Amino acid sequence: MNLSHLRPAAGSKKNRKRVGRGPGSGTGKTAGAGSKGQLQGAGYSRSWAFEGGQMPLARRIPKRGFTNIHRVEYVEVNLDRLDKVGKDEVHPKDLVEAGLIKRASDRVKILGRGNLTSAKTVHAHKFSESAKTKIEEKGGQVRIIGKR
Repeated sequence: MNLSHLRPAAGSKKNRKRVGRGPGSGTGKTAGAGSKGQLQGAGYSRSWAFEGGQMPLARRIPKRGFTNIHRVEYVEVNLDRLDKVGKDEVHPKDLVEAGLIKRASDRVKILGRGNLTSAKTVHAHKFSESAKTKIEEKGGQVRIIGKR
């Protein structure tokens, strides 16, 4: 055996398809590309908003308002819900464990609905005035997170 006897494995080599050689070949006319014009090029993809050339819906309808990129969203928790947390010192991670908020990374604002049953030190990003006074009247403390 020598190098002149080497052959590729049976079925591993295939003749290329000769496209665009008449209707009898099965790949005549559009040569397998499927359409004429701009649709036949490789990589063509129509925009999801393309409506056949008529004015798209997004441009026909008037625009309203704007999105404020500086907006800060807070998850609100009322005082009457804080009693679910069985601790004297309440942090956002304790609120997650008690099921009052979904993520400890959320910014929390404490609102003043209801009353506390015991003195608590509450750590949050923001407090309403009524919540502050009610917490301090019970002997608790207000700690603002994130301000230096």
